[in-house]
Amino acid sequence: MDNKQNPCPWFFCYGQIFLLLIMNFGLLAGQVQCCTEECHCEHLIVNCTDKQMEEFPTAIPMDTRQLVLTRNNLTYLPSVELNLLIDLVYLDCSRNMLGDSLEATFIALPLVYLDLSHNNISKITASTFYLLNNLVVLKLSDNPNLQEIEKDSFANNTGLRHLDLSGTALTYLDVSTVSSLPSLRTLGLSFSPWDCYCPLKEFLKWVMETDVYFIDAENMTCNTPIHIRGLLLKDTEPHINLMCIPSLYERDYLFLGLVGFVIFGSGIVIAWLTAVCVVIYDRLCGSTDDDEDEDEEPPPPPKPKKKEESDV
Repeated sequence: MDNKQNPCPWFFCYGQIFLLLIMNFGLLAGQVQCCTEECHCEHLIVNCTDKQMEEFPTAIPMDTRQLVLTRNNLTYLPSVELNLLIDLVYLDCSRNMLGDSLEATFIALPLVYLDLSHNNISKITASTFYLLNNLVVLKLSDNPNLQEIEKDSFANNTGLRHLDLSGTALTYLDVSTVSSLPSLRTLGLSFSPWDCYCPLKEFLKWVMETDVYFIDAENMTCNTPIHIRGLLLKDTEPHINLMCIPSLYERDYLFLGLVGFVIFGSGIVIAWLTAVCVVIYDRLCGSTDDDEDEDEEPPPPPKPKKKEESDV
């Protein structure tokens, strides 16, 4: 009965378990040994700081949770090699030379922290971070060529709490890009050349009314127009209202009066010329009719009837 209930002999079953343990140990040992020589690997952390690397390190343990690649010469991040790190939650790629090759880079990563500051990124699109659903911290500061962030670039990053966009070339940002983030708590906008014109009105209004904490708020200033250069973003409301709400000055009223006078005078002149033309036309038509009447002969007078006929 026991043999029927347990068809696997005890020595064979224990042998399988022992074999599995050996295989798992071998895999773990292989993962520990596969760390690249340029980096330091310890406790699921791989640190490759300041190694002058120009390419992404390939020999990285598959169970890495924290990867630090700061202060290198990386120009791109290979999507395949990076997304094999399915446990990676912390990635620091600051102070490299990363450009606009980030499309389809972050696919299957459970990243919570991503630092791309001090690089050469110039544009963020709606698909750059779309698949990073767990992202909480995103640093894009000190990318001096970053000039455009599309409207829905962070639409899928609903858990984002810290976003740093300071030290970039941004002059405009659609208000919905940041106002639609329900978890946002801190935002960096300092040291960027903001154009404080009417298109930025809604964004500036949100800056003045939101409860979000702004990093280095004393350096969030306007770059243009020239008469408010250096003014804090939160102090721009009266100036924006003057620029964007229609208002008339004395010279405007003078100009409108002059235009009205010209139009009125032109109307009088046109009416007078029209009347003169009508009178001249009437005179010419009347004289022609008189000449025609004079040329016609008067009809002969009727003949008197005979007296006899009248008596009859």
